[in-house]
Amino acid sequence: MRNLICIFSILLLIATSCKTNDTGTDDSVAKIIGKPELKLESDIMTPEVLWSFGRLGDVQVSPGEKTLLFGISYYDIQENKGNRELYTMSSSGGEMTRITETAGGEYNAVWSKDGKVIYFMTYGDTGMQVWKMNADGTEKSQISEIEGGISGFIISPDESKILFAKEVDLIEDVIDVYPDLPKANARIIEDLMYRHWDTWVDSYSHIFVADFDGKSVLNEIDIMEGEEFDSPLKPFGGFEEITWSPDSKSIAYTCVKKKGKEYTLSTNSDIYIYNLETKETSNLTEGMNGYDKAPVYSPDGSKIAWESMERDGYESDKNRLFIYDFATKEKTDHTVDFDQNVHGIVWTGDGKNIYTISDYHARFQIYKLNLENNEIKAVTKGDHNYHTVVVLSGKLIGTKQSMSSPTEIFAVNAGGEETQLSFVNKDVLDQLELAKVEERWVKTTDNKDMLVWVIYPPHFDANKKYPAILYCQGGPQSSVSQFFSYRWNFQMMAANGYIIVAPNRRGLPSFGQEWNEQISGDYGGQNMKDYLSAIDELKKEQFIDEDKLGAIGASYGGFSVFWLAGNHDKRFSAFISHDGMFNFESQYLETEEIWFADWDIGGPFWDKNNKIAQNSYANSPHKFVQNWDTPIMVIHGQKDYRIAVTQGMSAFNAAILRDVPAKFLYFPEENHWVLSPQNGILWQREFKGWLDKYLK
Repeated sequence: MRNLICIFSILLLIATSCKTNDTGTDDSVAKIIGKPELKLESDIMTPEVLWSFGRLGDVQVSPGEKTLLFGISYYDIQENKGNRELYTMSSSGGEMTRITETAGGEYNAVWSKDGKVIYFMTYGDTGMQVWKMNADGTEKSQISEIEGGISGFIISPDESKILFAKEVDLIEDVIDVYPDLPKANARIIEDLMYRHWDTWVDSYSHIFVADFDGKSVLNEIDIMEGEEFDSPLKPFGGFEEITWSPDSKSIAYTCVKKKGKEYTLSTNSDIYIYNLETKETSNLTEGMNGYDKAPVYSPDGSKIAWESMERDGYESDKNRLFIYDFATKEKTDHTVDFDQNVHGIVWTGDGKNIYTISDYHARFQIYKLNLENNEIKAVTKGDHNYHTVVVLSGKLIGTKQSMSSPTEIFAVNAGGEETQLSFVNKDVLDQLELAKVEERWVKTTDNKDMLVWVIYPPHFDANKKYPAILYCQGGPQSSVSQFFSYRWNFQMMAANGYIIVAPNRRGLPSFGQEWNEQISGDYGGQNMKDYLSAIDELKKEQFIDEDKLGAIGASYGGFSVFWLAGNHDKRFSAFISHDGMFNFESQYLETEEIWFADWDIGGPFWDKNNKIAQNSYANSPHKFVQNWDTPIMVIHGQKDYRIAVTQGMSAFNAAILRDVPAKFLYFPEENHWVLSPQNGILWQREFKGWLDKYLK
C-alpha cells in the first residue's frame, strides 16, 4: 500500500540483515556470516539460490574520489539471519577488499574529511553506536555511548558536530498512570495513530546534535525536545531526510508535525531548519500541503533543493524538484514541464546542475537538470533500474539492478556509457540459465497502449505449452519496473516453469500523471480491465496453455486477486493473494493511515452522498464472494497494520465456507513483507506448491 521507490533506509537494512539479532552480538560466540561459496547442482534458480545473493548498497566515495566504500549483506539460512559487512574498491573498478568481519553488522559507513578514517554504526553493549576505524579496517574503536543506541548519524562538514537520531519515550504507559498495578498488561488509547505499519507507537525518533572531535560524542541536545513527532519519518524515512548546511551551522530535516487523528488524515510533511547558534527552528515549506522531504543544500549553501508533492493526503502525487534561494527567498518548481517523478537529488560541485533518478516506461534512469535553462535530460538508457547516483569530477557512480540481476555498482560517463565496477553476484549468475525478459505493448479496452513484461522460463521451447501467471502489482501506484525482488522475483517464478505476464496497468507511474492517477476512486474498474486485456492477449500465444492460468499479487495486488476471484469469468485456475484488502468497509477502519483510504477509496463508507466512495465500496471483493469457485491461497503477516491480518483471515474463511479449495499461510512475526530467510524460503515453497497443484 505504499509507493516504494527503491530507496532503503538504514533502519530497513538493519531490520533485514539482523532480523533475529536485535540486542547485539558477542563476536566470540556468534557465527560470522560471509559470502557463501556455491556450486549449483542445477542451472535453474531456487529459493536457496535467491537467498544466497549478496545485497549491495550505500555506496560512499572517498574525498579524493579514488575509493568506493559500500556494504554487502549475506544471509545464512540455517542461522535464519543476515549480516552486513563493509567493503572498499577502487572507483575505477577491480578487486573488492573486505574491511570488516564481525557478527554484529556494520551500517551508515562514511569517510572522514581527510579520507583516513571511516565512521560507521555497529552494536555495542548499549545498542547501536558510532564507531571508527582506519580506512583499511584496522584499529576499530567505539566513540559514542548514547543511552538506548541510535538509528543513524551524520557528521557535520567541518567535523566539529554530529547529529544522530534515537528513540525518545514521551508516552505515558499504564504503569506511569497506575504505579500500584505493575503487572497490569494493557494499553490506554485516546487518539488515532497508535500503531504504524508494523509497530505500536511507544516512542518517537528525534534528532540530536552533539559536539564531536573524532574520538567522542559529547553534550547532546535534542533539537525536537518535547515534540511527539518523528524525524526521519516512519516507517520508510532514512537519513536522506536530514542534512547539514555546508557551513555546519544549520540542520534541515523532514517532519510531519501532526499527531493522532490529524496525523492519520494527512501527508503534509515539511522541511524544517534548525539554527545551531540561535537554537530556533523555522518551517521552510509552510503553506505547501503535500509531502516535502529529502532536503539537499547546494555546495555553497545559497540554495536548498528538496522533493515535493503538491496535494495533502495523496502519497502518489507527482514528486517534484523544488529549490529555495536563501537570498531572494523564492521557491521554484523545476519540474513543471516534466511529467515524471524525481528521486534522490545530487548537486554538482559548481552548483549549476542536479542529477536525479526518474522513472519512464517502467525503467529508472539517471537524469540531469541544467539549472541555467531548466532542461532535464536522461543520461542513461536501457532495461534496468538505477537506485542512486554519486557525482565525481569526471563521471558518475550509480547502483542499478534489473529483473535479471541484483544491484551492482556502475560508472557512467557524460555520454551515458556504462561500465560495471562490482561483480558481487557474478559467480552465482554465471551458473544460472536466466529467464528471458521481453517487452510487449498491449491494447486496453479503451484503446490505450499498455507496457506488459513477459518473462519466459529458462530453456524456453516455443513448441511446448506452458502454464502462465498474471502478476498483479501492489502499491497501488508502484510501477512494474526492472526491480529485482527477493520474494516477488520474476526469475524465480519463471524458473518454476511458468510464463509470467506482468502488466503496467492503469494507476502505475512512469507513464504520465494521467495514467498514474486514473486508479484513484476506481478500484475494481479500468485497472482490472487492463489486467484482463493483458492475459487475454498473451494467452493467444501457442506456447501458453489457456486452461492453466493463475493470478497472484500482494497488497493492492492481493486485493486485485480477491476481486478477480469473483469476476474472472473462469479464466483462471488458481489464485494467490498476499496481504490483500478483502473488505473495504473494515479496511477503512482497520488501517492506520486513513488519508490513503480517503484519497484512493474516496472516503468513509457511511458517507452515502459520496458517489466515488460508494462506487469503491460496491467494488469491495467481499461483495463478490458468491462467485468464488477457484482454488485460492491466502498469505498474511500478523504484524501488518497497514492491511490487518483479519482481512486475510476473512477471505480464507469465506473460501472455506463456500467449499472453495483454500489454504492460509500465516506468519505471526512478519509484517507487510516476509523478511527472515527461513520464512522467505517457506513462502517460495508454498507459493510454488500451490500453483503446481492446480496449474501443472
